[in-house]
Amino acid sequence: MNNFVPIEIITTKILIIRGKRMMLDRDLAELYNVSTKVLI
Repeated sequence: MNNFVPIEIITTKILIIRGKRMMLDRDLAELYNVSTKVLI
């Protein structure tokens, strides 16, 4: 079973805000297949 996410998908979700690389909580939740509420 292959649960890897292609690097192209991850890199499109990385934002640069004030010079730092970050991802939005909704994108991380989608990546880990959980609800946003679980991450917060």
